[in-house]
Order: sequence, then structure tokens, then C-alpha cells
Amino acid sequence: MGDDGRIREFEMSGHAGFAEEGQDIVCAGVSALSISAVNGLEHFLPVAPKVEERDGYIACQLGELLEQDLEKAQWILQTMLLGIEQIQKAYGQNYILIDRRRWTPC
Repeated sequence: MGDDGRIREFEMSGHAGFAEEGQDIVCAGVSALSISAVNGLEHFLPVAPKVEERDGYIACQLGELLEQDLEKAQWILQTMLLGIEQIQKAYGQNYILIDRRRWTPC
């Protein structure tokens, strides 16, 4: 998150460990939310985010955006975060760790 509380990038890694891989509803839920967020960002923003994806890992970083487009991105990213927080509440913090960090531009 930036100093202004906006999400500018996210990274998810590992498997939740709630159940066996392929049967884990916690992992599936978080994966669905993150992939949907990336799809929304790619569809609704004029500048596609930088995305890296492999087994058990996804990272997404916003590019340079105008204020109005950054605001659109926040609706998508904050909705993803709300969904993940709800899964964390429902299934416990043993399966999902949310680590918020301040964003510092290069």
C-alpha cells in the first residue's frame, strides 16, 4: 500500500494448507479473487499491470496511471482484499497471512 492507503501491487505465494492441493477451498477462493482482480485490471485500465504467474504464485504491479484510472484500480483491488479478508475470517489466520507494506516509488 502507498502512504495514501492505496494498493499499488500485490503478491501471493504458497498454498493455504487447508486441505490437499487440488481440494483446498481456501486456496481456490484466494486464487479466484486474485485472478479476477488481474483480469479486471487488464480489462478496465488503459495500461495493463505487470503480472507474473506460476504454480502457487501470482504478483501484480500497477503501472503509471492517471488519478482516475488509479481510482478504478482501487475499486478492483480493495474488493479483492475484502474477499480475502472474509475468507481469512471464515477459515482462520492459520491459512492466510496478509502482510501490508508501504509502497515506495523507485
